[in-house]
Amino acid sequence: MKVFPVKRLQGELKVPGDKSISHRALIISSLACGKCNISGFLPSEDCLHTLNCLRQMGVKINIYSPTDVDVVGVGLHGFQEPNSPLEAGNSGTTARLLLGLLAGQNFFSILTGDDSLSKRPMGRVVKPLQKMGANIWGRQNDSMLPLAVRGNKLQGITYDLPVASAQLKSALLLAGLLADSPTTLTEPSNSRDHTERMLRYFGVQLKKDNHTITIVPEQVIKARNIIVPGDFSSAAFFVVGALITPDSELIIRNVGVNPTRTGLLHVLQQMGAKISLFNKRMICGEPVADIHIVHSKLKGATVEGQIVPTLIDEIPALVIAALHADGETIIRDATELRVKETDRIAALVSELNKIGGLITELPDGLIIHGSQQLAGGSCESWHDHRIAMALAIAGLNVKDKISIKNSDCVAISYPNFFEDLASISITK
Repeated sequence: MKVFPVKRLQGELKVPGDKSISHRALIISSLACGKCNISGFLPSEDCLHTLNCLRQMGVKINIYSPTDVDVVGVGLHGFQEPNSPLEAGNSGTTARLLLGLLAGQNFFSILTGDDSLSKRPMGRVVKPLQKMGANIWGRQNDSMLPLAVRGNKLQGITYDLPVASAQLKSALLLAGLLADSPTTLTEPSNSRDHTERMLRYFGVQLKKDNHTITIVPEQVIKARNIIVPGDFSSAAFFVVGALITPDSELIIRNVGVNPTRTGLLHVLQQMGAKISLFNKRMICGEPVADIHIVHSKLKGATVEGQIVPTLIDEIPALVIAALHADGETIIRDATELRVKETDRIAALVSELNKIGGLITELPDGLIIHGSQQLAGGSCESWHDHRIAMALAIAGLNVKDKISIKNSDCVAISYPNFFEDLASISITK
């Protein structure tokens, strides 16, 4: 894909449904008793892997349109043994959340993924599940896909999560529903809370005290329809694009603004960004709003500590903003970027320095030297959807153009990203 500089971004846009919420809507609807409709579903490669895995376990799922799905829930114990390995593709959410579900089922299963996912760590999920009594075996001391799971009756545990990870927390909450006693989890800081919000929306009782959550097992999950809001992580690239491109003004409609996801907005506003939220409302337990963005003069910032988990997926977009800010931006405490779809720290440094950026790699983050006029050139996406989208936004303000190799990986989360970018780009 080639991206050319534009005069400005202008207009209104709706981004696709939230990827994290779409995964959870499929899984929790499957655990419910009765039929649930999911509207605003994200039909991306990652979410479709979760859908297909659930179908392999006997869940009836009908797709009426790309974004409208019916799920006939089977309850906590109505899943069937799959006839073949469950394929998670490139989706860490699929693999980790399904591990929690499979650990408490009365059958054998194998969970696998593509080459990239097979290199990503699963041990942080496997170890606490094994403490609960799960039988899980795999490569590298049970820490790498493919993983074999012999379902077992689980015991509830009290467990301190080593990192603030929504995927780990969600896997253990799902396993906790299948255990014989309560499970209590404590995070070092708040991670995304979509799973807790959705479980409550479906009638599950959770006790939450600061960073500690307790779930009681064997609860009946009531079937409910759910509406998925727009994905903030997808909107983030357009937010940054409008901020850094002169004369831009953009409205993004119907975006999920869960406070465990929107740390990027707070950081950008501290950097001087003109961003406002309006038409705020609650939909199915999730806060939703429209976002108004106006081109802004930005200044560098230091990003570290407890805000990092609330913007970890948006750091590629933040780095593009930082390249156009006055002064240095320093990002620390983001080691989690090393184990995403690729090593995003290494990828950002490599590709943006190729096209005229000046970024220094840290063990746990980056130093971005601002006020950079990017020259353009040829880049590699590293087969990572968020790296590809970050490079595309960088291409809006280069001297020449950017060519992005393997840009089709955007389909992992945003199949129509380039079409939507073109729809708001004013070139003359």
